[in-house]
Amino acid sequence: MFLENTVNHKEQFGWIEVICGSMFSGKTEELIRRLKRAQFAKQKVEIFKPAIDVRYDEDMVVSHDENQIRSTPVPAAANIPILADGCDVVGIDEAQFFDDEIVSVCNDLANKGVRVIVAGLDMDFKGNPFGPMPNLMATAEYVTKVHAVCTRTGNLAQYSYRKSKNDDIVMLGEVDEYEPLSRAAYYKATMSEKIKTMKVKDVEDVTSKQKKPNA
Repeated sequence: MFLENTVNHKEQFGWIEVICGSMFSGKTEELIRRLKRAQFAKQKVEIFKPAIDVRYDEDMVVSHDENQIRSTPVPAAANIPILADGCDVVGIDEAQFFDDEIVSVCNDLANKGVRVIVAGLDMDFKGNPFGPMPNLMATAEYVTKVHAVCTRTGNLAQYSYRKSKNDDIVMLGEVDEYEPLSRAAYYKATMSEKIKTMKVKDVEDVTSKQKKPNA
């Protein structure tokens, strides 16, 4: 379990905490927990999320179990420093959807004495590092990786498998579009999709050759 750092008033620097994992792993739930503790301690807290995330609410950061906290939607990372002026704690949800400038924004805030808490997907649906998350994790003092439960094996899940055929890297979705899978389940699912695609292409190739007139 993550234990919040205590503030050393002699050292005028903050720090960065990253909460990462797959879909349905509790990233936003943990982000909200830490931010509400800071609010209870009467610290000045601001929460930001990408403006494109309107799945549950335009202004609230909402977890899958409907726990929520008020936030400010922003179109780009560059908007955060101005809005976060004078804050003790800054929370950022769905950080993978921000531009690369989010890394320097978080570090600048931490260098000014702000505690920065960031939550986001560490991998996209293809199993590749997602957006600015690797750099955020590398520069953070604390990284917490949370896991979902695999829907097919019951083991810990770290992959977000996309059930729909959309190949866009950025695609907001829920249980209809994604399911959390373990390494073994994800490997089997992706190999199954490749085999299906290969079979379809083979049939198309044979059909096209049969239709060609003899020379």
